[in-house]
Amino acid sequence: MIGAVFCFTLMDATAKALTGRIGIVPTLWVRYLGQTVVVLILVAPRLGSVLRTRYPGLQALRSLYLLGATALFFWGLANIGIAQATAVMNVNPLLITLGAALFLGERLGPRRALGVLAALVGALLIIRPGTAVFTPHALLPLGAACFYSAYALTTRFVGRDEDRWTSLVYTGLLGAVVLSCIVPFHWPTFDTGTLLRVGALAVLATLAQLLLITALQQGEAALVAPFAYAGLVFATLWGLLFFDEVPDLWTLAGMSVIAGAGVYVWHRETRAA
Repeated sequence: MIGAVFCFTLMDATAKALTGRIGIVPTLWVRYLGQTVVVLILVAPRLGSVLRTRYPGLQALRSLYLLGATALFFWGLANIGIAQATAVMNVNPLLITLGAALFLGERLGPRRALGVLAALVGALLIIRPGTAVFTPHALLPLGAACFYSAYALTTRFVGRDEDRWTSLVYTGLLGAVVLSCIVPFHWPTFDTGTLLRVGALAVLATLAQLLLITALQQGEAALVAPFAYAGLVFATLWGLLFFDEVPDLWTLAGMSVIAGAGVYVWHRETRAA
């Protein structure tokens, strides 16, 4: 799981560098196309059965939710620090807990509700609306977290009856198709440095997904989930190394609150299980 998070955050750092060179749409296209090609190769021997789904409409909807989340997050990365964006995006596990109670009928006790509230307070510490350091772009990762939560809840619903590979194929495929229709209008000029970053983005996106699948297959989701917060450390490191970004004390405080709230809610859910 830590390997997956390492690759995801390094992919985000690569995407941040790429958006400044070729724009957001081509960066999104590379990310989705690379993942789709690799996944289709992996499931090629049983592609027919994998493509069969009981929920075509919901599969399309969840794919669009994830595309929206990725687009907003990459847009945010292009305009704010990677540590800030990653920290705000990390409120999504708490939003999933809230959404599961509202839409899937799962129980939301007062302690879990407190964890959700604490995570939102942590996000506000980072975004700081109404202050001189506030930028509207800081709201983009929060929007991405909302879209990702909707994606995760829809995935949880269809996952009761669907093969995980079916969901994985449709996740990348629809995004790749949509972006392939748009990217010709945003086609950039690729120099050698850009091509190297494009290749790195595709490899990291695929490797991250494969490591995540392996982690979930070999360990219980409840046990590996807390390690996802290692992404806050990695994102801060990439910001320092590649972009000379030093988080201020308010951002570090917000990151700590979000991570603490997430681990607390995970602890409550594990005990309840």
